[in-house]
Amino acid sequence: MAIEHAPLLTLYGRGYCHLCEDMETALLALREEFNFALEVIDVDSSPSHEARFGERIPVLTHGDTELCHYFLDRSAVRRYLSSLSGITPGSVTS
Repeated sequence: MAIEHAPLLTLYGRGYCHLCEDMETALLALREEFNFALEVIDVDSSPSHEARFGERIPVLTHGDTELCHYFLDRSAVRRYLSSLSGITPGSVTS
């Protein structure tokens, strides 16, 4: 079952953060299974983002829902995206 609109996931991080780069790379691999848009926000570009996240980055969210932080929790993100799309993880083949 395909979803009409791809969910927008937001990755909060920093440009010089290797964990942030790792999470973004891992998320792009999940696009083989799930349709989603990814917005990457540099927390240093906004005092409110910097105050909210500080050193606790990267953080992946969907709206107000935090999906994971520091490292991509593939299982949790797959379950979450499956609940939105109705696709069972692993049911999409490459």
